[in-house]
Amino acid sequence: MSIYKEIKEQAWLANLELPKRGLVIYTFGNVSAFDKNRGVFAIKPSGIDYDKLSVDDMIVVDLDNNTVEGALRYSSDTKTHSVLYKNFPDITGIVHTHSTYSVAWAQACRSIPVYGTTHADHLADDIPCTPVIDKISVQGNYEEETGKLIVKAFENLSYKKIQMVLVARHGPFTWGETPEKAVYNSVVLEELAKMAQLTENIHNNVTRLEDWIITKHYERKHGKNAYYGQNGSIEKGEK
Repeated sequence: MSIYKEIKEQAWLANLELPKRGLVIYTFGNVSAFDKNRGVFAIKPSGIDYDKLSVDDMIVVDLDNNTVEGALRYSSDTKTHSVLYKNFPDITGIVHTHSTYSVAWAQACRSIPVYGTTHADHLADDIPCTPVIDKISVQGNYEEETGKLIVKAFENLSYKKIQMVLVARHGPFTWGETPEKAVYNSVVLEELAKMAQLTENIHNNVTRLEDWIITKHYERKHGKNAYYGQNGSIEKGEK
């Protein structure tokens, strides 16, 4: 039995969620699962249909992009994943998709503003969009440079709070403490992108949600005194 069985299963199951959630078609997209202790991650092989994907197909790669286990060619986005794992030390899952609305915002080179409380419930910040990658980077190690572009975009942002990004002219990447959370973030990102686009279609001069409403909605779910869900104590009078 492979010593990488756990992360291969995690990566496989997370990848299968992408078509279920309507985030990919055909062979588009990929998910990886990282084992911090061994310094390796499992990722989808390149160009394999999701309905034909098996656990054994998952490729295990080290952070220098060397194949550790697996017979197939790893995803073309693998080097982007490795750059993010090297620079975002608290994550163990990464997702890349070409989901419609997220890609539309990325192609427009626009960050997604916080327009409403659904966005604020998830994060208190606009979803950032990177600059367009330059010609020299494209002609060099393109996928590695894409990872570096994302890392640079987070020089003054928290990758722990904002677990998603749009790569200009390309598409979305999300990450999380687990591969499952990274997929969750990818689903949420697509919904927020869709809502924002529909909002602008209805009102082309819509303004960003007021700061005090953003703070309230974010803090009630993520703050130190959060009261959303079933965690924490129940206040007197609540049922």
